[in-house]
Amino acid sequence: MHETGRRPSLSFPERTRARRLLFFLLLFAGAGLAAPLAAQAVTFPIPSIRIGVEEATGPRDVAIALEVLALLTILTLAPAILVLMTSFTRIVVVFHFLRQAIGIQTSPPNQVVIGLSLFMTFFIMKPVWTEVYEKALDPYLEDQISYQEAFANAEKPIREFMLVNTREKDLALFIKVAKAEKPENRESVSLLHLIPAFVISELKTAFIIGFVIYVPFLIIDMVVASVLLAMGMMMLPPVMISLPFKLMLFVLVDGWHLIAGSLIRSFAIP
Repeated sequence: MHETGRRPSLSFPERTRARRLLFFLLLFAGAGLAAPLAAQAVTFPIPSIRIGVEEATGPRDVAIALEVLALLTILTLAPAILVLMTSFTRIVVVFHFLRQAIGIQTSPPNQVVIGLSLFMTFFIMKPVWTEVYEKALDPYLEDQISYQEAFANAEKPIREFMLVNTREKDLALFIKVAKAEKPENRESVSLLHLIPAFVISELKTAFIIGFVIYVPFLIIDMVVASVLLAMGMMMLPPVMISLPFKLMLFVLVDGWHLIAGSLIRSFAIP
């Protein structure tokens, strides 16, 4: 006999279906209550963006479209302009040689080396970029000059910076290979010839500085290797012994201060 007042027990599948049904009802009820609240909370309009191609109504519309296209093209070339037309190349190559000379391949990491090179580039190029802003960008934004005049005014200080840091024989090489006429003055030098000449001049200067940095660390490696060989410890890698001495020497002479100062002073600012 069954006892009176006791509810019949449900099987496991029935309990599972009941729990799922209850969970679904609670979820549905919560969503129904939250929807009006969410609709009341959102009171600001969401803007829409439309991109399309329409027929130009005049030459001015075509000129504006071409200006936007030219601006986007310049933005895509901005990394190459920053690397090849500024002091960035020399700085980052010297820091690479420094890391190789000390013998630490991953310290400082690449992010630190690139970041330090960029900020030193901003520091060195500040007078040039200030002149570009004052004579080209600011008047153009104020509608005082056209974009052709702004480009010409921005080109002058950058050209002067590259000219004073470019070797004449490097510039003559590209002019000779291109079979172009010899420029009459500094203003008539083409950027097509000046930029690659400036880059190889920067690389040569960076390699010279890198060689000078290598010499003291190379002497330490040779001394340590000779001492270990004389002691008969041929199985011990000389790098394990020379690395602490190279780090100690670099810290004692305040190497970062010397290298950063030498790099800054190595550039000629017109």
